[in-house]
Amino acid sequence: MRPDPLPMRASRGFGLVAAMFLMIVVSLVIIAMSRLASVQHGSNALAIQQARAYQAARVGLEWGISQSVNAGLCATGSPSLAGSGLSEFTVGVVCVASSYTDADGTPIQIFRFTATAQNGIPGARADYAFRRLTAVVER
Repeated sequence: MRPDPLPMRASRGFGLVAAMFLMIVVSLVIIAMSRLASVQHGSNALAIQQARAYQAARVGLEWGISQSVNAGLCATGSPSLAGSGLSEFTVGVVCVASSYTDADGTPIQIFRFTATAQNGIPGARADYAFRRLTAVVER
């Protein structure tokens, strides 16, 4: 008696289906890993820009504090960052002064500084970063 040829054909077709399934699964894993790498790269770039924005705002605070300590004035303006690694950032410094006299009759000045730094217009850049820092100086 001869064996039935039908079962042999069915088992050969199963190998093709298994190979196709394996290829699809591997392809999906590769696509998922490439997307994850892309998102990770974008997150790292944005974290670096945020750190740079923080440093630019800190430069603004230090500029304002230096102006108030040296000249005794409440400095408002925009320090230049040209020639530095932060030149793509614009920094604005706002100062609000208030004066009072303490219990001994000594006049005291308070300078409140707010420095903002940003690298462009919100929505115009994919790596847009913004920081605002404040400081209070008593003189």
